[in-house]
Amino acid sequence: MVNDVGAVVATDPRSPLPATWKHGAFMQVFVRSYQDSDGDGIGDLRGLIRRLDYLQDLGVKGLWLLPIGPSQDKDHGYAVTHYRSIEPQYGTLADFDELLREAHARGIGVIVDYVVNHSAAQHPLFANARASTTNPYRSWYLWQDSKPGGWSIYGSDPWRSNGAVGNPGAGWYFAAFWDQMPDFNLRNAEVLAWHHDNLRFWLNRGVDGFRFDAVGHLVENGSTAWNNQPQNVPILRDARALIDGYAKRFLVCEGPDAPLTYADACGSAFAFGHHARILEAARGNANAIRAVADHFVTSPLAMSTMLANHDSFAGQRVFDQLGSNLAQYRLAAATTLLMPGTPFIYYGEEIGLAGAPGLSGDPKLRTPMSWTGDARTAGFTSGMPYRPLAGNVMTHNVAAQQADPNSLLSFYKAMLALRNGLAPIASGSYEGARVDGGVMSFQRALAGQRVLVAINYGTSAAQTTVPLLPARATLQSRFPAGGADIAVDGSGNAVIAMPAQSVRVFELR
Repeated sequence: MVNDVGAVVATDPRSPLPATWKHGAFMQVFVRSYQDSDGDGIGDLRGLIRRLDYLQDLGVKGLWLLPIGPSQDKDHGYAVTHYRSIEPQYGTLADFDELLREAHARGIGVIVDYVVNHSAAQHPLFANARASTTNPYRSWYLWQDSKPGGWSIYGSDPWRSNGAVGNPGAGWYFAAFWDQMPDFNLRNAEVLAWHHDNLRFWLNRGVDGFRFDAVGHLVENGSTAWNNQPQNVPILRDARALIDGYAKRFLVCEGPDAPLTYADACGSAFAFGHHARILEAARGNANAIRAVADHFVTSPLAMSTMLANHDSFAGQRVFDQLGSNLAQYRLAAATTLLMPGTPFIYYGEEIGLAGAPGLSGDPKLRTPMSWTGDARTAGFTSGMPYRPLAGNVMTHNVAAQQADPNSLLSFYKAMLALRNGLAPIASGSYEGARVDGGVMSFQRALAGQRVLVAINYGTSAAQTTVPLLPARATLQSRFPAGGADIAVDGSGNAVIAMPAQSVRVFELR
């Protein structure tokens, strides 16, 4: 029996959010590791609801939830077994509806991960498809009667055997990532229509958009043409058109090696590569500082930015990458949150959450959130956490940092307050990007309001001169607290003294 194939008619519940919500910063949340509400050691939706006040106070305007549907692996989440339901360990659809109501009441939008490319092998659709060569769902996946040769994707052969000759479903199916995640046949119009019905199911409930997974893998044209094929783009444009039919929705796509292609098709895509350059700039690398300054000169301002995420190929936790250097950490955070793009914060990044010792790969990056310094539970659960805690739980946790005005958490709150309080930072232009030694400066402008940002990545104090400003104007200090205003001279130049590894933000008056 197939569990989620009924047609869904679009019914927009009308978003209660302001149109500007999607220009704020997002928090990427792995529900399983965020907050447990019932003591079973596994995070859930009701636990996340309990933490919405924290997220509102922090200043985030959106949540991206890693897959929340039932999955074959019960952890990773991308082997989906039901596209229109909630993982029972996380709660129910009613819990999800409450999450949407409570998030919206706090001005926070919610987008969910959507897996276009593949399902779980245990999804009823694939169970039908593999049962017989004549099953009506056979064509929903990719099959060959004999094994094709010459294929290798990430070091593995993507063609998997479905059993011996004589089996009514014998043959070879295509599964690029894992033999338990067979790829859909996205040339089949019925499959695309089904995906669209799934999207409408969630949009009709009030979801504010989606993050599309692995969009470079949607269509394959051969053993040497399986990534970023041109047929991917119209598939995504059609999905985006459907989503844009609902008010104030947002779509961001994951295409690590072709982000500009997918930014155009989806409206936004993660700026892979830029994230690594930001971390290098924070370490003081001159070439990286120049590359970061130039990025949004040529890239769309609607790109989505990050420092790290749930995938180990994108890098370890920021705390681990920077070797616990919090001065560099602040520079990286400021760069991401004050530059153009829609910034995504990976949960725990705002407190310097480290990876879990003894783990490797993706699990190391998905450790329970450190709410307190309790070495057994981290305040994540009243039971036993399902996974080892972060290696720095006793020193880097929310409880320890909330009352400390000099903490990393307080710095993130300050950066988000600037983004939320100064419209040019959230959605303005990007102008006047300059690099002067180890100092990068740029301007953001919107509707007659102009903001100047200067970041000194160097370990020594520096002075930088910003030209071409309105003569005799004033640069009113907005960060740090108590910072001095600066007068622009008669030639339109402003001289800014920058302490080592510091950030200054001004509003032009």
